[in-house]
Amino acid sequence: MTEQDLNKLGSTLWGIADNLRGAMNADDFRDYMLSFLFLRYLSDNYEAAAKKELGSDYTTLDEDDKRAPLSVWYEKNEEDVPAFEKQMRRKVHYVIEPAHLWSSIAELARTQHDDLLLTLQQGFKYIENKSFENSFQGLFSEINLDSEKLGKNYSLRNAKLCTIITKIAEGISGFSTDSDTLGDAYEYLIGQFAAGSGKKAGEFYTPQQISTILSEIVTLDSQEPATGKKKKLNNVLDFACGSGSLLLNVRNKLKEAGGNVGRIYGQEKNITTYNLARMNMLLHGIKDSEFAIHHGDSLLNDWDLLNEMNPAKKLQCDAVVANPPFSYRWEPTEALGEDFRFKSHGLAPKSAADFAFLLHGFHFLGDEGTMAIILPHGVLFRGGAEARIRTKLLRKNNIDTVIGLPANLFFSTGIPVCILVLKKCKKPDDVLFINASNEEHFEKGKRQNRLLPEHIDKIIDTYQFRKEEERYARRVSMEEIEKNDFNLNISRYVSTAKPEEKVDLQVVNKKLSDLEKDIVSATSKHNKFLEELGLPKLPV
Repeated sequence: MTEQDLNKLGSTLWGIADNLRGAMNADDFRDYMLSFLFLRYLSDNYEAAAKKELGSDYTTLDEDDKRAPLSVWYEKNEEDVPAFEKQMRRKVHYVIEPAHLWSSIAELARTQHDDLLLTLQQGFKYIENKSFENSFQGLFSEINLDSEKLGKNYSLRNAKLCTIITKIAEGISGFSTDSDTLGDAYEYLIGQFAAGSGKKAGEFYTPQQISTILSEIVTLDSQEPATGKKKKLNNVLDFACGSGSLLLNVRNKLKEAGGNVGRIYGQEKNITTYNLARMNMLLHGIKDSEFAIHHGDSLLNDWDLLNEMNPAKKLQCDAVVANPPFSYRWEPTEALGEDFRFKSHGLAPKSAADFAFLLHGFHFLGDEGTMAIILPHGVLFRGGAEARIRTKLLRKNNIDTVIGLPANLFFSTGIPVCILVLKKCKKPDDVLFINASNEEHFEKGKRQNRLLPEHIDKIIDTYQFRKEEERYARRVSMEEIEKNDFNLNISRYVSTAKPEEKVDLQVVNKKLSDLEKDIVSATSKHNKFLEELGLPKLPV
């Protein structure tokens, strides 16, 4: 699908959302809209697999017959249905009954059928509870079809859903519905809803431009970035994954370079966003055996998978990416002080969990891996416990690169942020500082600033080849950093101030002398005219 077609599909769907949500909060309508788009994908994928499974037995209907072909096969082959569904659970890991397929739902909506809402509820529950293992468990739990935000009674809610689904069906009817297309449309809508959600967007969305920087960095070879992309990342982790967009971006960047990702791991505290992430993975064609998204608190480390005490068995990741909540207040306990993630570095203060998030992800980084995390600038220079943690990371040569970004890039905050790149093992014994916060390195906007492709390319190129450039990037020795008490404030090392031009006093003096001569000459000439006119002369 071309970028033009994608933008057209995305804007079509966004136009539908914007027109139909009425007084409903954008976040609430987002969950309905994206769930219906996901049901469309699941249905198309299921019907394609069913057609392949049944072969010539798959029913072909006339063009004006609006029934789902699978519903006709079910009616004719009741005795074979259990065996068929068992086979489908084995192959595609879920089952959708004919009445719950998107084509059936869209037909109920088109005909304004009274049972649409009830059928949708039954369909969501069936997919969640009757599918393979727990992959779909609770997937639609936050979609409240009985909400008064849809209407004050069943009839009004049903009518509203009929309108929404009919418009979506019409809007996407002319477009391909493969996983790439619908996945990209899903990402487009997430971005649009994030833009309309303001500060809440930080809970589930990393702006694409920043996501690209992180993804490009972690997919490069960790020891020799200049050699290019890795061929494979066995494990990728985002412990504050939101809707999963950042994880998908890492996968896409490696895929574009001919590589592949083994398994994706994500963790998300917000239940609605956690479900969005799972839908996002499946909608992009990632099998449920290829990813694991956990609903839980990363700081408490309540995921059994990440709680392995045996170092030989712990999860080791080739790439760790994260955009955790900035300066999140938490309540560290004495027990957490002995936690294997924090024990050797210390606990972050309760006023800001930034380093707690960093150390959590860093613990699961493999020796040949790269971690890129977005954090507020305060982590670079704040004192106390944070200074102690920062110092230990620097002394162990774990901080590879510090990238300063412009202010007002995020939907959720206007503050400038930085990207810290960390490695367990790295060759250079210096730290690369990139100061991309100057106005020449971003596009200024009315509401939000933007990094254009050329700005992003420059950051990646500077990191990859460890380049130095006046007022932009510099490699700083550990000796210099130590002299600055391990303060990483970027402006200490890379100032964006332009040097004052040198003044040649002799040249300036000559110019002033010449001006003085010109003034005397002009005054003398003017006085001759005044004398002829009988007027008083100007003083010389």
